[in-house]
Amino acid sequence: MIDDEGEQLGVMPTHEALAKAQELGLDLVEVSPTARPPVCRIMDFGRYKYELSKKQKQSKKKQHQVQVKEVKLRPKTEEHDFQFKKRHAEEFLEKHHKVKFTLLFRGREMDHRERGTEMLNRMIKELSHVGTVERAPMFEGRIMVMYMAPLSTHVNKPAKSNKPKPAEVTEQKPTSAEPVASSAELKEGQDAKAEDKPRGDETIPEDGNGSDSP
Repeated sequence: MIDDEGEQLGVMPTHEALAKAQELGLDLVEVSPTARPPVCRIMDFGRYKYELSKKQKQSKKKQHQVQVKEVKLRPKTEEHDFQFKKRHAEEFLEKHHKVKFTLLFRGREMDHRERGTEMLNRMIKELSHVGTVERAPMFEGRIMVMYMAPLSTHVNKPAKSNKPKPAEVTEQKPTSAEPVASSAELKEGQDAKAEDKPRGDETIPEDGNGSDSP
């Protein structure tokens, strides 16, 4: 049993604990039901729930939620408007938000799709210090769409090498079960091979530029 000031009152029957809480005009809350005996505390349960929800809200505020911001362009967007929209996209990426670029083509503008590709490629180049391409430009009907994400969410990890490790070469020593040839037997075998080899043979290097032996 723990009172409202945090002092331990020891083990007591349930009815005595309830009577103690009622005297103080507070609630008896079981804070550790798995303990033996269970741990109970005298407190204002309504205020406890309020403070708990307040702490949860504060923790949620500290957590950053990534949002997707949209920047709309046109194939005929002028330089001033391009710079204006680029600054907005830069602010979004600096705040760790993703940016969706949409470029709408109308009528005969579809005959000049390369203008949209050039504009988005320029946007990628000028925003490379704050963002990276998450989805390359592609058409969805008459709209060219591209996604960029802040650099902090794309940390490139070093790729694991698939190169196999060199095998360890160990020298094999003859076992006692295998007979080992003596030096005399080895010399006799070499002399026999020398006699069997035909004379006047020609040796050609691997590159094929051999010359006739004298």
